[in-house]
Amino acid sequence: MSRLQVVSGKGGTGKTTVAAALALALATEGKRTLLVEVEGRQGIAQLFETEALPYEERKIAVAPGGGEVFALAIDAERALLDYLQMFYKLGSAGRALKKLGAIDFATTIAPGVRDVLLTGKACEAVRRREKHGGFTYDYVVMDAPPTGRITRFLNVNDEVAGLARIGPIHHQAQAVMRFLKSPDTAVHLVTLLEEMPVQETADGIAELREAELPVGRAIVNMVRPHVLDEAAVRAASGDHREAIAGTLASVGIKGATKLVEPLLEQAAEHAQRVELERAQREALNGIGVPTYELPFLGDGADIAGLYRLAKELRRQGVGA
Repeated sequence: MSRLQVVSGKGGTGKTTVAAALALALATEGKRTLLVEVEGRQGIAQLFETEALPYEERKIAVAPGGGEVFALAIDAERALLDYLQMFYKLGSAGRALKKLGAIDFATTIAPGVRDVLLTGKACEAVRRREKHGGFTYDYVVMDAPPTGRITRFLNVNDEVAGLARIGPIHHQAQAVMRFLKSPDTAVHLVTLLEEMPVQETADGIAELREAELPVGRAIVNMVRPHVLDEAAVRAASGDHREAIAGTLASVGIKGATKLVEPLLEQAAEHAQRVELERAQREALNGIGVPTYELPFLGDGADIAGLYRLAKELRRQGVGA
């Protein structure tokens, strides 16, 4: 698998939860994974029920088989200070610039600088090696901005490379862009089996392809089990109302006759959802990318839920 796994998706689809589960799945069997946050929301810390992440790599979970998951909340200002130290040796001078407000200006006003720093830091973590020569992390998973901004976020290095045609900024932007467009990177889009998220996923994949960024998977989240289809509802609501009432009464349910209609209404709603989801799954198949599917967690995305999702991703081939 690609060593940099970028996870995006429409708001409300659970992309941060999926990114966390993916990091756990990839860390299984002794691997080391870094889970990176770039939006400053501290969503990762909330999921893993830990304190707010500082600008440092911190171990937050142990995966089955002894693997480890580290997390990092990338701060654009701190990343720029790192950049100034790395290329210009401006340690104390860089800190002085921060006090003067120059760092904040560069990361909020200068075109594309902030996103270059965020993506560049993630790529640095992927390429980093230990003294013995091995990679520090087997995989880096990025909880990236939503689908509507993901292509611009990843492709901004091209814009900066065009603005700075020589020097370290140009070379770094070009190096990051080469990595992001290589097989070492995969961009996954999280969706639900609903019309708007599926359409946004299709549009996002088209934009990624046009920008020559590597599309990974469409990850279908919160998939509910299918209990009844329309044929079953029609059969039950025909001449079987008395039989349904009798069955309910036989197991000790009082007022069974009054419950038949509400139950049939709920069954009809379920069947309608099943048909809508079937249509959206067909639309996803038409996009032409492979998919993973993750179940709906009735108890919410707590730690146990993350491990359950990670196990399901492993079952579907993640990290194999």
